[in-house]
Amino acid sequence: MTGAGSRGNPPVPLTSRPPKGWARHGGLLFAVGLSVWVVAASQTAAPGALPGPLRDHVKAERIEVVTSIRGLPLGVRDGLQTLFASQTLDIAEPGAEFQRTDTSAGPKLPIRRLVAAGCSSDHCLVYYERGGSAQAWLIALFHWTPAATRFEWGGDARGGLATIEDVRKAVLSGMAAAPVTSW
Repeated sequence: MTGAGSRGNPPVPLTSRPPKGWARHGGLLFAVGLSVWVVAASQTAAPGALPGPLRDHVKAERIEVVTSIRGLPLGVRDGLQTLFASQTLDIAEPGAEFQRTDTSAGPKLPIRRLVAAGCSSDHCLVYYERGGSAQAWLIALFHWTPAATRFEWGGDARGGLATIEDVRKAVLSGMAAAPVTSW
């Protein structure tokens, strides 16, 4: 049985094999297609980036500086304790001693230390460093109201952010990467 030819070409048998070199060209086409897909995927929003509507909301909010753990709303402190999977709120005040490495001289010291925090009328941003064997700087964003608090987003950030405005800029610019596996 043969297929109909086009433009005067002789009919090609339907049971014939692909022309020589087809596998090589097919593999090349596959590689080119895969490369285009990878490039397109890499140009989309980074996984774990702050979602658009939440990003716009955080960008427009007026965030007031919080200078201590006790200055954070109780719901946010409870949320941090849950996030840390700890029996206590295991975080030191800004500038206080903490377990910077896993070989610290003070094993009773908290493993985390608050660096900067701030709250608006419905959100709190908390930036802290975590010591131990894998030192990290982390950001947690909580939706907060007097009735309820929920963790909304979190990410790894670089060290050296000094103010809550630096933290907000890192979150909005995508410099802080999510998801975080160890708080």
